Amino acid sequence: MNKLSVTIITKNEENNIARCIESVKWADEILVVDSYSEDKTAAIAESFNAKVILTDWKGFGATKRFAVDAASNDWILSIDADEVVSEALKEKIISILKQPSADGYHIKRKSFYLGRQIVHCGWNSDYPLRLFDRRKGNFNNKNVHESVELHGNRKKLEETILHYTYPTVASHISKMNRYSDLSAQNLIEAGKIYSPLTAVLLGLNKFLKMYVLKLGLLDGAVGFLLCLNSAYGVYLKYVKTWKSRA
Repeated sequence: MNKLSVTIITKNEENNIARCIESVKWADEILVVDSYSEDKTAAIAESFNAKVILTDWKGFGATKRFAVDAASNDWILSIDADEVVSEALKEKIISILKQPSADGYHIKRKSFYLGRQIVHCGWNSDYPLRLFDRRKGNFNNKNVHESVELHGNRKKLEETILHYTYPTVASHISKMNRYSDLSAQNLIEAGKIYSPLTAVLLGLNKFLKMYVLKLGLLDGAVGFLLCLNSAYGVYLKYVKTWKSRA
């Protein structure tokens, strides 16, 4: 049976890391790459016998790639600190590792917003590639919206990762501000500058797509807030490119 390394990157995740590690304690190795958290993240991880490596922040893609390279085993399950591996997914992965039929696996992700599961808004079709043979692929170096580049065959799993995104509106806005900084910087470096009006229109387009086309309206008040705040995040990303030269 192939051995599995679970890789997790962290920065101030003391409220999430215990739940996350608890769900993967059956793995052969749990590797936490921590970017010098100012809270108890590293200590909590070590209390679960996870291997902790401290490193400077390199951007999402490069830091996850660093974690994969530092792992002891070739088969990797990469998860975020605010995610939990379901019992059904655990059993599926154990079965796969006995005789893999693909080089990588896209895993269905169920996400929660403000403590409630989101069924629509486009979040119901989320299948990130998280289980893979690192001899066939690894994360790209994008500093945000990173993904695994796999040179091999892949399959899709319906067993789920549970994603506990933002427990509060404030936490969502805070993260959007950080992410929009990174995304705007990428655009600026590519020579792409957007006007405030264009930023507004792109934000509006995001809202309409999530709330109307992706049926976010069926997720009630929580769905409305998710769509509205996500649209604001898109607006921020583009308007920050204009502000960079103002």
